[in-house]
Amino acid sequence: MSKPSMTTLSIILNITSSISIVMLNKWIYTHYGFPNITLTFIHFLVTFLGLKICEMMNIFNHKSVQLKDCLPLAMSFCGFVVLTNLSLQHNTVGTYQLIKVLTTPCIMMIHTYMYNKKYSYQYHLSLIPITFGVFLNTYYDVAFNSLGIFFAGLGVVVTSFYQVWVGKLQKDLNINSMQLLYYQAPLSAMLLLFVIPFFENVYGEKGLIYPWPMKVWIAVFASGIIAFSVNLTIFWIIGNTSPVTYNMVGHLKFCLVLIIGYLLFNSPMMVNQIFGLLSTLLGVFYYSHLKLREQEAQKKAVSTRRV
Repeated sequence: MSKPSMTTLSIILNITSSISIVMLNKWIYTHYGFPNITLTFIHFLVTFLGLKICEMMNIFNHKSVQLKDCLPLAMSFCGFVVLTNLSLQHNTVGTYQLIKVLTTPCIMMIHTYMYNKKYSYQYHLSLIPITFGVFLNTYYDVAFNSLGIFFAGLGVVVTSFYQVWVGKLQKDLNINSMQLLYYQAPLSAMLLLFVIPFFENVYGEKGLIYPWPMKVWIAVFASGIIAFSVNLTIFWIIGNTSPVTYNMVGHLKFCLVLIIGYLLFNSPMMVNQIFGLLSTLLGVFYYSHLKLREQEAQKKAVSTRRV
């Protein structure tokens, strides 16, 4: 298969996988009551097994990473996945997806106040419709859940720190995302083994050792495979096109997840929530426009220096 065809296939697979895992996880939580952290633990195991197979197929070569470098990242990795799943468990799909958009402004704040990175006023301007839209949708959500909002907000903060640290660690250690995930996944799974007994009933009803019906295990294992598919296709798209292309794919997923989530789970949407959604999308696309323009300017500058 040619490279353009493989890239197109990866984009289609990424969109399908990303939407499927949100809907499938929501279905597992809503209809089966499967424990959240246990599901995350299984995701990590399946991801590691998938990466091990990729390594055997020479898709990538792993590099040695010291435990002290990877442990803080693995802890934040556990935190953001667990909190994201808890947000999905307690919120509607629409609220869950919209609050995740706040990751971008949160990362900008971390860069500004902790790493002295400067952003133009236009970037700050793009945050106004994003923040306003998220607030409007959440405030008028008929299924408003204060615990769900708490998990979602905390998840945004932890996710933001994780993404900042991932970028920094990849540069410092000169490794790519799959090489880093190869160590993160099993280490995160090991950490969750110590966490599960404190937060979930291991032996009782609906615990890890509970005799779940086969249909539940099939859904859980399918969720793990889809989680690995999401990670793998992200790597291919960014590595063979550009972050901007993946960013645009992400916005398409954002819209589709919201629409399908409201249709599949019959979540009612008020007029004010629709305005909130449109406001958020306006801010997101304006931010993407600024990033695209910035990257084009950087390419021109590099070309000029070479000449």
